[in-house]
Amino acid sequence: MIVRKLRLQRGWSQDQLAELMDVSVRTVQRLERGQKPSLETARSLAAVFEVDISSFISEETDMPEKAELQQDEKEAIEYAKGVKEFIHGLGAYVVMAVVFFAVFGFDRPILYWIFLGIGAGLAIQALFTFEIVRFPFQDWEKRMAEKKLGRKL
Repeated sequence: MIVRKLRLQRGWSQDQLAELMDVSVRTVQRLERGQKPSLETARSLAAVFEVDISSFISEETDMPEKAELQQDEKEAIEYAKGVKEFIHGLGAYVVMAVVFFAVFGFDRPILYWIFLGIGAGLAIQALFTFEIVRFPFQDWEKRMAEKKLGRKL
């Protein structure tokens, strides 16, 4: 999450960060999911982000103050991730519709029903992704954790 936050603060894509570090995009994805970097990768991270290398290699050392993730930042990153996933799904839907209608033509009613059903699913996903509709059980995991801890997260 720290790598993601630093990357987003600079407005870089994962591809751009990977290029700057001279590593694969997969490596950047692993780092953003919390995998510990090798010493060489930690050096690259430190150089690219202009922070001390200990920020990435030592568990005991506190992260730089600007790199600490607050709860609202974590929620914002999760929201952005959900929006990105929705947009990918929408793009796949559009590409599939174009390909299927191009191959099979517009005279097959079954295609309309199939893509109407998939489109309805995407519409429901959009309602949840963009938080237009919220059900009481959506925050149950957070409430359960707060109940167990006896305090707010």
